[in-house]
Amino acid sequence: MSHYLVELYSPNARWQALSATQRQQFLGGIQAAMAGLSSLGVEVLALASTEPGIDQASDHRYLGIWRFPDAQSRAALLAGIRSSGWYGYFDHVNAASDAGGFAEHMAALTHM
Repeated sequence: MSHYLVELYSPNARWQALSATQRQQFLGGIQAAMAGLSSLGVEVLALASTEPGIDQASDHRYLGIWRFPDAQSRAALLAGIRSSGWYGYFDHVNAASDAGGFAEHMAALTHM
């Protein structure tokens, strides 16, 4: 069963205070750490800027959508994000779930 992670994030004042060189160095480390994820079955479905003009848009500037083969690989990515210092530079929220469908979701909402 697939597992998913959705990230929403915006640069904070600490990120804004970094020079372009410092940002590149930090992101280079992130990129190097992410290089082996596909061999673990981790898929990036989207890493992009958010679209502000939609109904009920988030104020976050960026989003990430990931698919994982299991909860353990998702937990490993989240641990890596935390240990990288990412959360110190970005206002960040995560949402995670396993695979589900419309019928199951409607039933869950009915029985809340």
